[in-house]
Amino acid sequence: MSRPTDWNSSLWKSCFEGLLDQELDHGDEWTLGFNYRQTDEVSMEERQRGWKVGKQCAYGGFRCGRCSKTWWSAKVTLVFRYRLRKTAEKGTVIMRPYGQSCLSCHDDQDVFYMAGFSEDEVDRTLLRLFKKIRKNCYGEEQDGSDVPVCDIVRKTKPHKKELCEACHQGICCLEE
Repeated sequence: MSRPTDWNSSLWKSCFEGLLDQELDHGDEWTLGFNYRQTDEVSMEERQRGWKVGKQCAYGGFRCGRCSKTWWSAKVTLVFRYRLRKTAEKGTVIMRPYGQSCLSCHDDQDVFYMAGFSEDEVDRTLLRLFKKIRKNCYGEEQDGSDVPVCDIVRKTKPHKKELCEACHQGICCLEE
């Protein structure tokens, strides 16, 4: 297994742009942004303005900033907030990746590190997101069942809730 890479928002933007025309071919302009403090909650006012939220779990690799230890997790929680403003023909996606703490360096200070992802994993995750957007923003019927939060089962060590930022906030994708 290769060494994990660091968090790379430009990889997510590049993959988003690359998949956009084939996956959301409705003539609307979509953008991807990042908010590292957003939660999975949407207020009534935000719902009235068309915001929707979804979360997924993805396979990513971490590197501790203190001891440089690396590890992989199939349980990296990602939250996507999105909406389509039909009058403006613009769609917005805001993403938040949740981190994990290092098992070796973990202490009471809750230092969470961001995962790095392979391009294939980013593409798979965005394809699941685009399927949700087509259903929720364009009313497209889904082929088969609902979009799974995780579509590939990978064997990794047991999930340690005390090291998971999403578990600390009560929104880990394993809760589903």
